[in-house]
Amino acid sequence: MDRKPYDLWQLAVIGSAGLLVFLGLWEAVVRAGLIDPFFLPPPSKVLLRMKELSTGPDAVLLSDIRVSAGRVLTGFVLSAAIGVPCGLIMGMSPFIRALFNPIISIIRPLPALSWIPLSMLWLGIGEEQKYAIVFMGCFASVLVYTTDATMRVDPILTRAARNLGASHSQVILHVVLPGALPNILSGLKVVLAIAWTCVISAEMVGANSGLGFRIWTAKEWSDTGQVLVGMLAISLTVLLLDIVFKGAEKFLLPWQRQGGGQ
Repeated sequence: MDRKPYDLWQLAVIGSAGLLVFLGLWEAVVRAGLIDPFFLPPPSKVLLRMKELSTGPDAVLLSDIRVSAGRVLTGFVLSAAIGVPCGLIMGMSPFIRALFNPIISIIRPLPALSWIPLSMLWLGIGEEQKYAIVFMGCFASVLVYTTDATMRVDPILTRAARNLGASHSQVILHVVLPGALPNILSGLKVVLAIAWTCVISAEMVGANSGLGFRIWTAKEWSDTGQVLVGMLAISLTVLLLDIVFKGAEKFLLPWQRQGGGQ
């Protein structure tokens, strides 16, 4: 027998209950002495450290979140602004795709960490270097997701538009882009998470601000609570950006909202 799907409130209650049970077990296990609090402080200590980093004399948490988020968004927007148009062109032109695919295949597997020495030699350790790390870590993925999304658009639709007299730019704007946009946005959502791994890596190597720098500094001082606060801040920021991204997705894809009820 099919079970009635849960509504949003029921899902929220179930999720909150699961989270509370997890935190309660974590607190109990540490307080019972089964885990050394030096390696894993209980949630109450982590929350206390978060309060100290947010409101006390060491209130740097909000500033670090703002700095890291700014670096992520700058590099991500740059990679999307260049990668999406290039991906559309590659998806529509077999010649351009064949020409650039070998280069993209070489660049794409390179992890963000491998770009750090080269970017430091080129740009030093300033903000431009952080933007460059995020850009290089995201660009190839944006390009591949967009190319793939463009190639998935039904060719019958483009041929029908051309037969009806649509110009090349009209086919792109009114047929290819709307058809590819859902998959492009799904890809960008994945790339946004990749952008965070890039910036945290860059901040751990050469920075004096940001969440990656704060986590690395805490490791040097054996401040496990601050490490967990930094990790938690990254998770909450990514979650918030994901909610914003879903809102933008609903705004840009009204036909999906009306048809799918999402």
